[in-house]
Amino acid sequence: MLYRFKILIPFVFGFLLVQQTWSQGDIENNFQGTDSLRIMFYNVENLFDPFDDSLTNDDEFTKEGARHWSWTKYQKKLANTYKVIVATGNPLPPALIGLCEIENRFVLNQLVFKTAFAKFDYRIVHQESPDRRGIDVALLFDPKRFILLAHEAIPIHFPFNSQSLTRDILYVKGLVFNSDTVHVFVNHWPSRWGGELATEDKRKYVADLLKAKTDSIFETDRCASIIIMGDFNDEPTNESLYTNLVAHPPGDSTRLVNLMYPIALNKKEGSHKFQGDWAVLDQFIISNCLLKPNNNLKISLGKAFIAKHDFLTVSDEKFLGKKPYRTFNGYEYIGGFSDHFPVYFTLVKVQ
Repeated sequence: MLYRFKILIPFVFGFLLVQQTWSQGDIENNFQGTDSLRIMFYNVENLFDPFDDSLTNDDEFTKEGARHWSWTKYQKKLANTYKVIVATGNPLPPALIGLCEIENRFVLNQLVFKTAFAKFDYRIVHQESPDRRGIDVALLFDPKRFILLAHEAIPIHFPFNSQSLTRDILYVKGLVFNSDTVHVFVNHWPSRWGGELATEDKRKYVADLLKAKTDSIFETDRCASIIIMGDFNDEPTNESLYTNLVAHPPGDSTRLVNLMYPIALNKKEGSHKFQGDWAVLDQFIISNCLLKPNNNLKISLGKAFIAKHDFLTVSDEKFLGKKPYRTFNGYEYIGGFSDHFPVYFTLVKVQ
């Protein structure tokens, strides 16, 4: 369900947004006027409140738990998350913000209505999912730039493993530029915990389910504007995305195009780093029509970008180079942002 809460006295966290050195993507026009919208996805790395939920396995994120999570650390996490969102929008927060690894509605309400974010008057689309740890996906949106028409949670039930629970896919339908319909899917696919090959069938199953949903939209509108975002726990070249979802590189004639495919081929950068290796797990997949010059809507420069703001990185002393400045290093609290970088693109209205 969609909720709007009127906050009388929002809490404002005492930090300043320092001037940032911007990445390659910021050479494009950052002005978000009436003819362009910034769209963002961000895996926030375990945005948990410090309270025990008896229905989920969240014990480690309590004061007595393994991570010794506290109200003070939680408040800093909220402030850090807001800082990333604003920096990625520059100067306004993005019109649409997909999130994953958020625990519940409470933390979303706190982020949107109890931080400096409150001054922007955003709305939340979220439904609780059956994930055992209690983590969900959500979409935040600016009602002045996106008109919500409908939304639903798409449940995932593995026929080959009924005991395995995962996050729903969040589907949101709305209008941009007051006239153009877009279909948005926010994803957080099953992790590789237990081994990439051992968990591959789960991600392939979710890919098949998502493809069926997009195919049904294409049956009604052959040039529908579809935006798929998420942490897929696979790279663009993996079978789940390339073969099952049939999301190919820009330039291919497939209905769905993976904007992150060229970045993934580079191997020298990514949205996540594990044991020295970069991976592009956080992606935008769009309908091919959004790259056609004669379409009402199009992707600026035909590209998506990884937002590697300077404050999001630290030196990688073990594997050299840089790595994301995360909240935890194992179970050691270091007070950073996330183990993932956000990704974004700009949607443009063709005049």
